[in-house]
Amino acid sequence: MIYLVEHFYSIQGEGKFVGTPSLFFRFGGCNMKCEGFGCSEIAPDGAKVVGCDTVYAVNKEHFSRNWAPIESHHELLAVLELYELPGAVDIVLTGGEPLIYANDAIFVAFLEVLVERGHRITFETNGSLGVDFEKYPVYRECVFALSVKLANSHEPLSKRVRGDVIFSVASEAKEAFFKFSIDKDSIDIALEDEIDSITQHAPHIPIYCMPLGGNKAEVEANTEPLIEFCKAKGYNFSDRLHIRIWDENKGV
Repeated sequence: MIYLVEHFYSIQGEGKFVGTPSLFFRFGGCNMKCEGFGCSEIAPDGAKVVGCDTVYAVNKEHFSRNWAPIESHHELLAVLELYELPGAVDIVLTGGEPLIYANDAIFVAFLEVLVERGHRITFETNGSLGVDFEKYPVYRECVFALSVKLANSHEPLSKRVRGDVIFSVASEAKEAFFKFSIDKDSIDIALEDEIDSITQHAPHIPIYCMPLGGNKAEVEANTEPLIEFCKAKGYNFSDRLHIRIWDENKGV
């Protein structure tokens, strides 16, 4: 079963296409918890759940009562009709981890229609789940933002870094780029070595680094040190524009 947490029309706030008008689909469920990011949310059952800044789309145990089950790709396509879209805007599929549904027939049918209609599709993925490009060639028409998790996520290395998956996506997809979330306290030689060890699996694709944070204050505190790090390493700095503008608000 596919679960849709929310959808909204906004601008892309981070990565290569920052500022681009985009329709977001946030899907529920993830193969990681990323408790090291330290963001928290109070669940409908009153529990305080710690994880990434979208923990409400990750933790099925405490938040799934707010997720909408999807039984047909037509339900997903109907979302587009809810907005006055100026043509074939970018479609961003995020989560959670959207690729937990990569082999689902409903999900694949949804992607095929989007491609037929001329939308650019970007997956915001942690880069740990493989895609069958042979069986589902529609994925070759998609862009992959590989937000591979670093040690600051507190996820084990063997789970968060899959060199075979990174290489496959970078080689087969229409386009791919790395996108790392970094806090000022992690900027040291160990971080440089860690990023190098990840990006060696696809050395030809761009690297974007963005400030870690679940709210405006945290993002701003991590921004200037990260800019200096990017300047020193030759990486691209990516703002988190949606957080800087709308702070902790959802659906933006």
